[in-house]
Amino acid sequence: MHSIPLVVRLVLATVVLTAAVYDFRFRRIPNWLNLSGLVLGFGLNALFFQMHGAIAAGQGLLFAILIYMPLYLLRAMGAGDVKLMAALGSLVGPWNWLQIFLATAIAGGIVAAGLILFKRRFTDTCWNVWLLLKELSHFRAPHRGSAQLDVRNAAALRMPHGVLIAIGSLVFLLFVAHA
Repeated sequence: MHSIPLVVRLVLATVVLTAAVYDFRFRRIPNWLNLSGLVLGFGLNALFFQMHGAIAAGQGLLFAILIYMPLYLLRAMGAGDVKLMAALGSLVGPWNWLQIFLATAIAGGIVAAGLILFKRRFTDTCWNVWLLLKELSHFRAPHRGSAQLDVRNAAALRMPHGVLIAIGSLVFLLFVAHA
């Protein structure tokens, strides 16, 4: 885990909490928020770590896009989620971003399991996982085989991913504070 200045931690917390509120209420993460996080990520990292910080911000941005863009193209993720994670990558750099990503994935898995059980969609979910794997194994976009696998479809069981990103980021910040 690489050192993160306090002001960057505060910006990170502010960006993800704001994104979580917007995503929960409106199912959108505003571009002004993502752009602000991106600009602050590059600016603060350049201020604190000069060229090395700017390079780390760029690497974090590219790393996040590399991981999240395929999910967007497969319609498993919204564009705002991709842009938010890119902004976070510019704030914390690639290795810290990877830890945020892992914490977000674990939180997402836990919440998804609870939501599946609460909504009594276990059988549907198993079917969708099978269909997802089948379509991907044939190099086809899963949403073409089932509308429920398209994040844009109202019938799909969806979660506001910005909330999960906030949870993962805050868990990461708790570990940074105690490291």
